[in-house]
Amino acid sequence: MKNASYPTTGTAAALPDRPAEAAVETPRFSRRETLLTMLGVLLVMLLASLDQTIVGTAMPRIISELQGFDRYTWVTTAYLLTSTVMVPIYGKLSDIFGRKPIFLVGVVLFLVGSAASGAAQSMNQLIAFRAFQGLGAAALMPIALAVIGDLFTPRERGRWQGVTGAVFGLSSILGPAAGGWITDNASWRWVFYVNLPVGILAMLVLIFLMPTLRSANPGKPSIDYVGAALLIGGTVPLLLGFTWAGSQYAWLSWPIAALFGSALIVLALFLIYEARLERQHAQPIVDPSLFRNGIFNVSVLITMITSMGMFGCLLFLPLYAQGVLGISATNSGLLLSPMMGGLIVSSVISGQLVSRFGKYKWIAIVGMAVTIGGSFLLQRLGVSSSYSQLIVAMIVLGVGLGFSMSLYTVIVQNAMPTRIGQATSALTFFRQIGSTIAVAAMGSILTSAYVPAFHNAVSAPVKAAVPARFLGVFDNPNVLLSTDLQKQVLAQFSAFGAQGQALYAQLLEAVKVGLTGGIHNVFVLSTLLMCIAFAATFLLKEIPLRGGRRSTAQSTTTEETAEEATPMVMMH
Repeated sequence: MKNASYPTTGTAAALPDRPAEAAVETPRFSRRETLLTMLGVLLVMLLASLDQTIVGTAMPRIISELQGFDRYTWVTTAYLLTSTVMVPIYGKLSDIFGRKPIFLVGVVLFLVGSAASGAAQSMNQLIAFRAFQGLGAAALMPIALAVIGDLFTPRERGRWQGVTGAVFGLSSILGPAAGGWITDNASWRWVFYVNLPVGILAMLVLIFLMPTLRSANPGKPSIDYVGAALLIGGTVPLLLGFTWAGSQYAWLSWPIAALFGSALIVLALFLIYEARLERQHAQPIVDPSLFRNGIFNVSVLITMITSMGMFGCLLFLPLYAQGVLGISATNSGLLLSPMMGGLIVSSVISGQLVSRFGKYKWIAIVGMAVTIGGSFLLQRLGVSSSYSQLIVAMIVLGVGLGFSMSLYTVIVQNAMPTRIGQATSALTFFRQIGSTIAVAAMGSILTSAYVPAFHNAVSAPVKAAVPARFLGVFDNPNVLLSTDLQKQVLAQFSAFGAQGQALYAQLLEAVKVGLTGGIHNVFVLSTLLMCIAFAATFLLKEIPLRGGRRSTAQSTTTEETAEEATPMVMMH
């Protein structure tokens, strides 16, 4: 097996950007080596993305058995915290020590965390083990994307990045379905244990078949422990603030203000310290000079905003379908299958187009335009809409998202060829921050809009006839989703005869109106975000992707991409 060495940032990263010949040639491997390595990478990506969707379906059974309803959200929060804060750290370490060892460390930690989570005997144990699992999960997706960047030229990456987008879409369909089947037919513990055979297979493929991709780091590698501590110390309160705001605490409450304030202070110290390290030609976790690259900045902006808009739709489409339209589904993943189907198809097509033409800006513009069209269709959904209208809206939205799902990874890697690990992990980091912000913001918008919309939809005679304590039950739209709660409430209203049942039906209809109004506001915000992202795509600088029909030796970079002096890739 050949080992490939590629340049790391080291002292070169501190050099000012300047035009240079693009002599960054992707290591060449045999077709067998490349395909088998990609098999392992795609297995790892499927493992990571499935885990994010398969566990949610089993959570009701888990909290029932472990008696932990009061800590329900922490199972997800703990995982998100560790998996988000570690992403930039793993990215930098993979630039220093190579992709393969860091990748394998992540897989091992993830599998150990999976086994421990499946064996958890209490809710506190499960939370701790999920946090540990997140430590490994943070390495899986960004390094997988970075490996693709190492194996292929930028133009070839487009084809594979399209496949990775399809893997994400496929996991969004399979995950909830598999989670529901496992929970119904076996123990919930198997939603964690199922990771083990897939993960072990992927690990064996990577150990024996993946090229080492060893870093040609000048001098002794150094780990930025202080920077890592500051990054964790700043990101954790930031994520907790967005997670708790609007749910556990009011947005303007002192706990939230304290979390955001401390996060800003620590993150400012982090940037100052990292800038100092870079000036000293050291190896910071994140090179502040990344943000001097216009393509990187625009890509981060678009990725964050698109992630926020996408999650605003993903979170509440199942709620609308089941609560308002009354569509029965074994799990929410099946409801999203039309959207994910469109995403899978367009992701593959966009990857092929990028590889064929070597251009990305027009694909980004078209993708965002289609996405805006899908979000506009979502805004038109109402209480009386049909499921076919919802399907059309979801397909259009999925097609638009698929065009840009993996595109910006290719764009950033093409713009920063010698800092693939850092650039890819930073993009993933900001994408996850955007999704966290979306969960908090969209949830607050829905909650604040629902109650007044519901009460406005209740007629004066109904308000006069229904006692306040009965009316208060409907202040939570979950009454539309829980059949047990509906039966209990209906039984209480049925005690008043036919008139009570009629009042109950009118109140349920008012709940649907209120919920539709709240979700409509979420879709409006998602559309506005998509429009901002669409405008930002015109700021993208077009740099033809290297490789393919143009040899790398002939292509030149512009001021945006020439970050270091001409590096050399060695095969030995």
